[in-house]
Amino acid sequence: MEAGPMAHVVVASAERTIGAPAHEVYQYLTDMELHARFLPRPFYDFQVEEGGRGAGSVVRFKIDFAGGVRELRMRITEPEPGRTLVRTDTGDSGLVTTFTVTPRGERAQVNITSRFHGESGVAGFVERIVAPRRLHRVHARELAGLDTHAREQRVA
Repeated sequence: MEAGPMAHVVVASAERTIGAPAHEVYQYLTDMELHARFLPRPFYDFQVEEGGRGAGSVVRFKIDFAGGVRELRMRITEPEPGRTLVRTDTGDSGLVTTFTVTPRGERAQVNITSRFHGESGVAGFVERIVAPRRLHRVHARELAGLDTHAREQRVA
């Protein structure tokens, strides 16, 4: 879906304090095989195509969202290593998901923000209302999974 003159950008985010230091949490996020374990439905069929840790990695997965299944191929970059990890769709969706990790003493604040090119017209109007809320819930579940993993590692 190309971003035409009437297209818009849809943005959704979630944030959570994670029960582990920022450097550990960031390492969990950069390990693509491990990160796949935190991805809740509607993500599935997650595969690492290239790399597997941090910048330069490429992952592929499917997402069943808003009544349709879409396969995405995402390239990983680290504009600010240790703090910011970005997954960018190599296709035409315009999807960019940014993970920002901020130290909070012995814990970390993690924000996940996704942006993508939305539809135009009536479908776009509905999407602007529904998609951010749904995606926020998905990101919140992903952060809960990350927190559970981080806390389990601290006990082990």
